[in-house]
Amino acid sequence: MSGWRCTGLRWPHGEPVLGWARSDGSGRGRASVLAYGKEFGFRAEGVRTCLGARGNLCPVGAPVPARGTGARCAECARLDRAHSVAADTIADDPRTYRVYLAWFGPGMVKVGITGEAREAARLREQGAVVFSWLGRGPLMAARRTEELLRSALGVPDRIPYARKRDARDALPGPVERAAEIEGLYGRAAALEGAGWPEALERL
Repeated sequence: MSGWRCTGLRWPHGEPVLGWARSDGSGRGRASVLAYGKEFGFRAEGVRTCLGARGNLCPVGAPVPARGTGARCAECARLDRAHSVAADTIADDPRTYRVYLAWFGPGMVKVGITGEAREAARLREQGAVVFSWLGRGPLMAARRTEELLRSALGVPDRIPYARKRDARDALPGPVERAAEIEGLYGRAAALEGAGWPEALERL
């Protein structure tokens, strides 16, 4: 009897949903809507196999280490990285991207980019508590703006998961949460004309 393979967490319409696909590759799938605060669990059986890349199943169903942090075999991981936004391998990508500031806790703000079509899903995946859009435009303009802001504002493009998790135990109130983002947004806005790409529309 065939089982189900978890395809990960998605955020359609801003709500968390776990996706599932048949292990036999039949293409049939389903989703489990997750209510905030609700406990859930499932049992994993058998050999852990590669998740695949770019929405496609691994062609050889390669096994991956049971305790490994990666869900892909080496070949699928290379394919996934080669087509990621972070890899900068698709300079003529026609999609629109957004630049954002994301706050995870006191002193933990990062700048990043995400596809506009994904809306705020990327921010939720990263565990952002507060965020603000800075601009929208083509990929290379968004990437140049990200680099400009990282340097000018002194903020990173990534924050370790362990730091985010530890900060969750003692987050300040809403006013304090928003203050750091508001201050950095003001500094970012003041940079317009000093390297801010013309192709990027301010938000």
